[in-house]
Amino acid sequence: MATTDGDRRPKYQRIADSLREAIQSGQYGPGDRLPGENDLMATYGVARMTARQALSVLRDEGVAEARKGAGVFVREFRPLRRRGIQRLGHDQWGNGRSIWSADIDDRELEVDRITVTEEAAPARIGAVLNLDGEETTCVRRRRFVLDGKPVLLATSYLPAALVAGSAITQEDTGPGGTYARLAELGHEPVHFREEIRSRMPSQDEAAQLDVSAGTPVILIHRTAFTAEGRPVEVNEMTLDAASYVLEYDFDASR
Repeated sequence: MATTDGDRRPKYQRIADSLREAIQSGQYGPGDRLPGENDLMATYGVARMTARQALSVLRDEGVAEARKGAGVFVREFRPLRRRGIQRLGHDQWGNGRSIWSADIDDRELEVDRITVTEEAAPARIGAVLNLDGEETTCVRRRRFVLDGKPVLLATSYLPAALVAGSAITQEDTGPGGTYARLAELGHEPVHFREEIRSRMPSQDEAAQLDVSAGTPVILIHRTAFTAEGRPVEVNEMTLDAASYVLEYDFDASR
């Protein structure tokens, strides 16, 4: 392991950085087994705990995954490129396509753990949707699984009175999804606002996304507005940060 006299990084971090560079250079490809604890101990002259910490760093970053009884391997999952602007275009859902089709190409997507309920709006949601204290929301919860890997948890809130009796209150909203149904109801979304931040996952989020507690999640809070400026949906999304690249492609405004 090449180091400099002024390198103050902990030994485990230097080993992790070296392994990461080897992965990025192609020395270790997707699915390849990384050097084990014994190998790292011999190569770098470190204790087992240091070697273990180095491998844990890569696992927590989502670069590698442990397989019980077999070792630690370079993660095979290809990160999903989320095209934040194109996916919400009218040409997507307005033509009966899922907004996910802008992202996944021919990859296998499954939506599971779908629940649709009518609930009192949390204060933060009621404030965004301009609801009074008596109004309820239609709440749609689901998990998205790509190529067998859970990547996103989503909870959508819509004014219950607005969507009553429509397919939005069913598990399957039909071609084009929620936004196509809103358009049919006369409340077509024409403007979206997304706020993005990140944090560490809760225990429940880590379990649902099948990530280690050290892997951060990305939080996307999206509000959909009609042409009149009425907010008609709030969607709170929790993404496995290691599974995503967020892409925003737009022209410079003048």
